[in-house]
Amino acid sequence: MHSVQCQQSGSRGWCAPLPPLFLSLLLLSFAVGPGQAVIHFPPNYEMHEFRQPPLISHQPHPTLAYSMDDISLTCEASGNPTPTFHWLKDGQEFDPSRDPLLSTRPGSGTFSMTSFNGAINQYQGNYTCYASNELGTAISDEVQLITENTPFPQKERHIRKAVVEGESVVLICNPPFSTEPPLIHWMDDKLHHIEQSDRVTQGLDGNLYFAHVILDDSRSDYSCHAQYVTARTILPKEPITLTVNPSNTVVRNRKPQLLRPTGSRSSYLALKGRSFELECIPQGFPTPSIQWVRKDGVLSETRTSNQSFGRLLRFSNISEADGGEYQCLAKNIQGTTTHTYTIRVEAVPYWTKRPESELYAPGDTVKLECQAEGIPIPTVTWMMNGKPLSDVEPNSRRSVQGGTLVLRDVRLGDTAVFQCQASNTHGTILVNAYIYILKVPAQILTEDRQMYTVTEGQTAQLDCKTFGSPRPTLAWESEQSELVSHSRVSQLDTGALQITNASHRDSGYYTCSILNSSLSVTALLEVLNKTVIVTPPQALRTQRGHEVVLGCHAQVDPQLAPPQIQWRIDGQKLFESSSDKYKFDGPFLTIYNVQSDDAGEYTCEVITRLDMAEATGSITVVDRPEPPSLPDLLEQQDRSVTLSWIAGEDNHSPILEFVVEFEEQQFGQGKWEEALRVSGDVEETEVMLRPFGSYRFRVRAVNAVGRSDPSDISDIHTTPPAAPENNPEGVRSESTQSDILVITWEEMDKKSFYGPEFKYKVMWRKATGHQDSHWHHKMTTSPPISVTGAGAFTAYEIKVQAVNQIGEGPDPSTVIGYSGEDVPLEPPMEVGVSLINSTAVQVTWAPINKDTVRGHLHGYRVHLHKPSAGGHDRWERGRREEEESILVVQTRPNEEKKLLGGLQPYTHYSVTVTVFNSKGEGPHSEPLPFRTPEGVPSKPTSLQLDSPSETEMTLHWTPPAKPNGVLIGYLLQYHQIGDGRDKQLHEMIDHTASHITVGSLDPHSHYLFSLRGRTSAGNGEAIVKEGATLFEGVPPSNISMSIGETSVNLSWVSGERYRNVGFHIFYRNMNDGNEWVESEQLNSTQTFYQLQGLEPGTKYRLHFVFSNSTFWEIELKTTGQDQSAWAWKMKGGFATEGWFIGLITAIVLLLLVLLILCSVKRSKGGKYSVKDKEAGQVDSEARPMKDETFGEYRSLESDNEEKQTASQLSLCVGSKMGSEGSLMEHAHSMDVNKEASFTGQYNEHRGQPGDSLGPTSPIMPLTTPPTSPGLPISEVLA
Repeated sequence: MHSVQCQQSGSRGWCAPLPPLFLSLLLLSFAVGPGQAVIHFPPNYEMHEFRQPPLISHQPHPTLAYSMDDISLTCEASGNPTPTFHWLKDGQEFDPSRDPLLSTRPGSGTFSMTSFNGAINQYQGNYTCYASNELGTAISDEVQLITENTPFPQKERHIRKAVVEGESVVLICNPPFSTEPPLIHWMDDKLHHIEQSDRVTQGLDGNLYFAHVILDDSRSDYSCHAQYVTARTILPKEPITLTVNPSNTVVRNRKPQLLRPTGSRSSYLALKGRSFELECIPQGFPTPSIQWVRKDGVLSETRTSNQSFGRLLRFSNISEADGGEYQCLAKNIQGTTTHTYTIRVEAVPYWTKRPESELYAPGDTVKLECQAEGIPIPTVTWMMNGKPLSDVEPNSRRSVQGGTLVLRDVRLGDTAVFQCQASNTHGTILVNAYIYILKVPAQILTEDRQMYTVTEGQTAQLDCKTFGSPRPTLAWESEQSELVSHSRVSQLDTGALQITNASHRDSGYYTCSILNSSLSVTALLEVLNKTVIVTPPQALRTQRGHEVVLGCHAQVDPQLAPPQIQWRIDGQKLFESSSDKYKFDGPFLTIYNVQSDDAGEYTCEVITRLDMAEATGSITVVDRPEPPSLPDLLEQQDRSVTLSWIAGEDNHSPILEFVVEFEEQQFGQGKWEEALRVSGDVEETEVMLRPFGSYRFRVRAVNAVGRSDPSDISDIHTTPPAAPENNPEGVRSESTQSDILVITWEEMDKKSFYGPEFKYKVMWRKATGHQDSHWHHKMTTSPPISVTGAGAFTAYEIKVQAVNQIGEGPDPSTVIGYSGEDVPLEPPMEVGVSLINSTAVQVTWAPINKDTVRGHLHGYRVHLHKPSAGGHDRWERGRREEEESILVVQTRPNEEKKLLGGLQPYTHYSVTVTVFNSKGEGPHSEPLPFRTPEGVPSKPTSLQLDSPSETEMTLHWTPPAKPNGVLIGYLLQYHQIGDGRDKQLHEMIDHTASHITVGSLDPHSHYLFSLRGRTSAGNGEAIVKEGATLFEGVPPSNISMSIGETSVNLSWVSGERYRNVGFHIFYRNMNDGNEWVESEQLNSTQTFYQLQGLEPGTKYRLHFVFSNSTFWEIELKTTGQDQSAWAWKMKGGFATEGWFIGLITAIVLLLLVLLILCSVKRSKGGKYSVKDKEAGQVDSEARPMKDETFGEYRSLESDNEEKQTASQLSLCVGSKMGSEGSLMEHAHSMDVNKEASFTGQYNEHRGQPGDSLGPTSPIMPLTTPPTSPGLPISEVLA
């Protein structure tokens, strides 16, 4: 049963029964873990008279006081009730209120004394302040009060020092001692600071150091002034007189020595976090320079600095990393001296984790964690109300683990103030933290029925703020039973329910309640569709002046629509301006007249009240570069010119290269051509030119966008003519006619003529034996030239040289050319044939005499011939009749053999070989006849299976189409499929056999039959079939029907591997008692039959008969309306209409005419068959049976003449009606001769030529069904 939650007075919640769907309960305690369940009073929680343990709010500070100073130690604390104070001085009780010299005030621990009240030396010591109320005691830090007499001048003698020029000297200050070191100032008698430098330096001890003195250092007013800041006193010392005597000789250079510190090494202790200084003051002449290095690492540049002209290395905030070895190097021209400093860095204690004062509920576990660091590692101790825990009564619920104090199962009396103290050799630190155990009534501070809306993927946080002590335990309930236990759902320390990655399924009501109370609030969460940018802006490249459109299509939840779309460029917001630069149209930003400053990243922000989606595109403004300017010809040579130019603007796309173009006016026909390309950072280049030309130049710049317009055109530069430097290429002979040599070549470019009157000098001579060493030549202006009388395929040396008015070109190279070819003269000799196997031979021949080829030998052709039908080859000399060629194979020039494959075994062939060149084919060799050996035959053409009985299979086959030899017999192999036994063999020697019967087969097994022919070469390819014998046939079962108005569709499933049998259907109209009508014979394998000619709405009885026995019977009724009922209805309808009466009258008259004609025929004495008379009756009524049994049937035999004259109502030829006798009268004839009554009728009507086999055929059924399960199962496998 669900509980009822009601709102109490002053509480949050509503009174309603818990919905049934709120079945899932998530109980999450407000306390996350021990020591964390602290209580903080919310601002809107009303509570009166709240008490609080004391806490020190103002700490006393260490104080240095001089005899005339006021003193004051502060100690203030908060708490309710108001705390009381007391002090400890040097560990003893000290009550300022009882000292008449000290001033105090109520409610405060601060005390003070003015200087005129008396001496203060008696108050020097270490002080600790204690603040207490009934909830505990807090203590302050221990501070030291130091008292001193005010420094005063001491009586001193006047000091005089005399040194020789170039020596070092130290002026001592030695001020009066004070706990606070004074600030030292060296001044003259006019109170001007003594000027310091790298030569004159003040040390950390206050003394003034001179690396070496000069004559100008002589003076009598070096005065040291000590400034005591706290005492507000400056004490001047007696002036010091320094006299520098000139040297009698030249001042000698001196190697550096250190004045401070002394020795080679020194060690220092520094405290972490404070400033620290290393001092290095040298002497020597010239003044040494100082260099600071770190010997064990790199000197930090961020934490160190050089001061006092490099004599001081200062660490501003020293840390452990600064500990190590440092070295000071003092250098001058005389040498170097060093000093090594070892720094050890330690630290006073400091907090890394402080315990906090908190409120707790009874039963909580409190953990106060106190962690401190320092060097050396500090010791952490705990006190309770100002007393060490060792002095406090033991408590089993209280324990200390390291720096953590744990108090379990706290009670109201456990309220106290605890002190954590950390100490090492450098100091002590202390912190107060109280634990306050209290009870307050529980409240829910969150308003009821708040609605929260987020989008998909966001984190939903349903508030349920509570307050109370002990800590209230919250329960969250959801309409979705599986949701609150999901890993995405958690309860926060605040009590809020947090749902990460919110989805639509998270929508609904949630209830937060305080267990064991009636307080609860309800929250409604609605999860909307996340805003998604489906089409972000693209990265676009455009040219200046164009218009750009950036699109930003987003899907937004209807409750958040319409969204705000904010566009930014490089992070800066875009606004629609009055200059129409930008147009904001829904999701589109249009930028008109794009310029270079419009380039950048464009961000589209789709902003709703709950979420935002953004996407970034970009616009890059690019353009072709500006054309170069000022093309100039600098160095003009006969074959070259130096061209310079000035690059134009690249339009924000760097120039990649420059293209130098030229126009050759004499032969170039005004066409500009590319001369060369140079890098984009080059503005001058040398252009190589050809002789005999007039050139002009221009330059284009190329960047990623494209080419610039051309620059201005340069001046014309003309080069002088010269002899040709090249000859034509592609010199060759292209002779096609015998006895003619044709020489041709590639014409040269006119730019390569290099001068006027250009011609070609063509030279040739025979190449054989150099009997004719004279070169014949001919001058021409273009190719080719022809030389007659050159002979057939004669080799010539040919060459072509370029010539102009200036001179000839270089000596051309010689090539070999030939005069025209002619067909070969002779065929190859020594042609032979080697038999490889029954389908391949290898033809060989002797190499041809190259002189008889009369051209380039391209190869040989092997001609394969097959004899004509008469068995004789018919040949003419040098050629073969075309119809006898069956194969021509071509070879390479150096190939004198060829393998011919794919021949037919046991076949006569002949072969000839010819030679061919580019002119044609030579004469054939003498034909060489041969015959291939016998091969194995191909597989038999067909294989049919016939099952005469259940244990026999007859195989019928036809011979192989290709015997490939003399067929000597067949090999039959067969075995049971899946049997695994060896094959049974049946070998037939007589090759004339075409069938065989195999017996003793298993009727329940399938067999695989393999039949192959044999020649003397072996067994041929097999034809394979799978089959099984047939069982004796049975009539069908499981007959199903589909009844219509005038027909019945019958279907059945024939038995697999059963022999086909025939059966009949006898049917009778049950309404009018007609005689039985017989259907045509049906086959068990045809699986479907449609019985037609039935009357609508009529009952029929059907008998299915096989071997004179009924194996299935059924009564059925056709669909539609009965015709007799229809006729009866007509009597009351249109039977009285005039047109119907006229129709009936016409029919009656027609019947009378027919009767008259019949009477006339009888009167003439003609024979009239009784069967004809009976068959002529309308509807061919069948006589009724004597009883309702179906034991016998009438014979329906008739001759052909009767069939032609009878009027029958049947579905097939075999269906007739009887007109006389009874079924009993025909029973005897059916018993005596069944073939005449059933099977005889089937043979009479179906056994015509062209009809299928009878029902006993195992191979071919009467009607071919879709599948023939009654046949032997056979399949051609190979």
